[in-house]
Amino acid sequence: MKKIISIVGHTNVGKSTLFNYLVGYRKAITDYTHGVTRDRIYCECKWRGNNFTLIDSGGYVFGTKELEKKIIEQFLLAIEEASDIIFILDILSGILPIDYKICNILQRSKKKVFIAINKIDKYKYTIFDIKEVFNLGFKYFFFISSLNGIGINELLDSIFVDANESYKNVINYNLSILPRITIVGRKNVGKSSLINTLLNKKQRIVCDQPGTTRDGIEVFYKKFNFKCILIDTAGFLKNKIKSEYIEYFSFLRTTKFISSSDLCFFMLDVKIGFNKQDLKVFNFIKKKIISIIILINKCDLIKEKNELQKLKNNILKKIYPFTDVPIYFISNYTKKNIIKAFKKGINIINKQKKNISTSSFKKIMLTIIERNQFRNRNKFAIKYCVPIFKKGINQFIFFSKNPNLIPSSYKRFLEKKIRENFDLVGIPIKIKLLKMSKLKKKNILLYE
Repeated sequence: MKKIISIVGHTNVGKSTLFNYLVGYRKAITDYTHGVTRDRIYCECKWRGNNFTLIDSGGYVFGTKELEKKIIEQFLLAIEEASDIIFILDILSGILPIDYKICNILQRSKKKVFIAINKIDKYKYTIFDIKEVFNLGFKYFFFISSLNGIGINELLDSIFVDANESYKNVINYNLSILPRITIVGRKNVGKSSLINTLLNKKQRIVCDQPGTTRDGIEVFYKKFNFKCILIDTAGFLKNKIKSEYIEYFSFLRTTKFISSSDLCFFMLDVKIGFNKQDLKVFNFIKKKIISIIILINKCDLIKEKNELQKLKNNILKKIYPFTDVPIYFISNYTKKNIIKAFKKGINIINKQKKNISTSSFKKIMLTIIERNQFRNRNKFAIKYCVPIFKKGINQFIFFSKNPNLIPSSYKRFLEKKIRENFDLVGIPIKIKLLKMSKLKKKNILLYE
């Protein structure tokens, strides 16, 4: 059985720094601000031949507000899921009353606990009483530095020393080759609720407070005989608050997740509609040639169908000419159209894997072009065209005598005809116009 190791502790003790060190890159956002991490973050790791799942949790907090309750709930779920727990203490602050509260929770869980006393590299700035650690009642404790890696090897060796069996990876597929579906949208539109609905469990914190999600979270999902990685992202950032480091870093993470996706579920709030910020992000996804499905959430709040149709028409008007986008009115509360939209996403991802043959594309498109040439056809004549497919990205190259003189309206015409003939619903495409002089045999082979 594969180990699941959760990193727990109160806020700002270095949990995410340790998580990033073990993962090998900056997967979790870290900052001196308290309470940056809120949801559980997962990653598959390996130590001396042992595969294990690592979980970063939000810091335990005292409080009765809704968001604080949700963070505590995620903290308890991280403990429940774990086979082993790394409990981090801060050597600078010493053992605080909140640490004793966490100890009581861990003792009741009856899980194997390893205490990691962090920031040992700054020990000269504090007076730490080691006797207090023994009073916590746990057998294993280590002095570490999450930032510099001091003592981490010994910590992991101790976790796996009792492993009498070889911990084989129970997942028999490579996560890196699975399709990636990213859920994007402004703050508080229901992205985390959608993840919870699809997984049928409380994977993400859901709260009325905007900006609850800060880290992008990747979770494995398997349903309808389809495996993928679902990614929940932070809400969009407005330019006026770019000075806020955590918010801005969350925004950069979101753009990175979008760029590595196979499909984006673009979520809107039915009460707010489709504004300029939504259009900017939509165009960013389109520019990256990532497939899109638009989900308009909270449709159960609107009773009149005419209002929904008006909103849909307004969206199509704003995203023109790329109007070949599936739009679904959904509700996380009633679960309306969620499965229908997800199945459409599966259909689009599977469609991306099917290449269009150069011969059939050339035959169809050159026939259409011949019937719809410009009056002065000798100047603009398109003599050859070829499709390019790379990781599901669709680009189409047309060779002309004077490509710079062809108006953008004709490019839109070509896109329309490509969509009509090759069923590319929800898939952005890119059309390039090149000079005939570049049409050489060696170049064609590169395109194909």
